[in-house]
Amino acid sequence: MSTGRVERSWCVVVPHHATGARLARHRLADELADLVPPPLLADLVAVLAELVGNAVRHADPLPGGVVRVAWRLRPTATGTGLSVRVTDGGAGAGPRMRAAGTDAVDGRGLHIVAGLASRWGVDRDGLGQSVWAEFDPADCCPDLVAAG
Repeated sequence: MSTGRVERSWCVVVPHHATGARLARHRLADELADLVPPPLLADLVAVLAELVGNAVRHADPLPGGVVRVAWRLRPTATGTGLSVRVTDGGAGAGPRMRAAGTDAVDGRGLHIVAGLASRWGVDRDGLGQSVWAEFDPADCCPDLVAAG
């Protein structure tokens, strides 16, 4: 499963609604199914779902009532790097990790992102904010490093 050492990018716009996460997950899974190993694809789908879900629950939409979702594969020295980015209209307080008790029904999303991704962060601009996560093949998938 190799991308041929060529950078590839995708960008979709989904509704600022619970269905947006489902649409984004399915689109990412469909586009990357033949390009990345299944364990990495599962991690990418989980992280994307968390980021879109957080955008819908905690942030304002972009103009038009939407959230922009993008992902990218790019050649790196160790194989193929992958990243996902979710852009929304921003919120009063930026994304932050929260302590969640064992009985809490929420508060674990960014812990999941941090646990699965090599790194994550937030960028702000005139439109709002983008929360991104990067996956280094050396950290997550020896098979992808070997194929790179």
